[in-house]
Amino acid sequence: MKISRWIQTSIALSATLSVAVLFFFSLGVPTATAEVSDAWVELQGNKMHLLVAGPKEGRAVLLLHGGKFKASTWEKLGTLDVLADAGYRALAIDLPGSGQSRPWRPNTKTFLAGVIRALEIDRPVVISPSRSGNLSFPLILDHPEMVAGWVPIAPVGVDEYAPKLKQSPVPALVIWGDSDPLFKPAMAKTLAASFKQAEVVILPNAKHPAYLDQPKMFHEALLKFLAGLGG
Repeated sequence: MKISRWIQTSIALSATLSVAVLFFFSLGVPTATAEVSDAWVELQGNKMHLLVAGPKEGRAVLLLHGGKFKASTWEKLGTLDVLADAGYRALAIDLPGSGQSRPWRPNTKTFLAGVIRALEIDRPVVISPSRSGNLSFPLILDHPEMVAGWVPIAPVGVDEYAPKLKQSPVPALVIWGDSDPLFKPAMAKTLAASFKQAEVVILPNAKHPAYLDQPKMFHEALLKFLAGLGG
């Protein structure tokens, strides 16, 4: 298990609009370069909305979201552009009851496996922040063969699922904010220890949705992890 801690950089802020804009981009939110399109997937008679970017032949990266967010969060953050520009096929889904997806109650044990089959994508890398851990943990536990990698970001369910994983073969990039008020950063090491191959990245000055506080560092860590997965 490899543990990385990013070096904190200090950026001075001004009240002027021009400086505010410069700060926004200095955080690592890129200008929009990729074509992002709307798509829909149906599961058990329920349609769910997605934002899709990147070449169809690229490795699929399935992006989930936390309870307060939606697929467009990844677009605004620039993650879809970063992935598409690097040659990956990014698919950000509005989970049931979020964004443009209507509310319905899926079976958390089988939901993601069903989504992957419905989307007809081969062994995606799954990015799973916060509450979406309730959906991704069962996938990693029951169907490790269906994913090429997993990027949990302070996910719900560590105490319940980590003991069950028993050195899971799925490559994992465990991301946490060092100032997470909900789940202590020490939980990142606990989770990573449940995998044969895992790296822990602790983002400085970052709270529970750590990727929002340090998008540049998040994107750099993500691209490095994806590149390390090979073909």
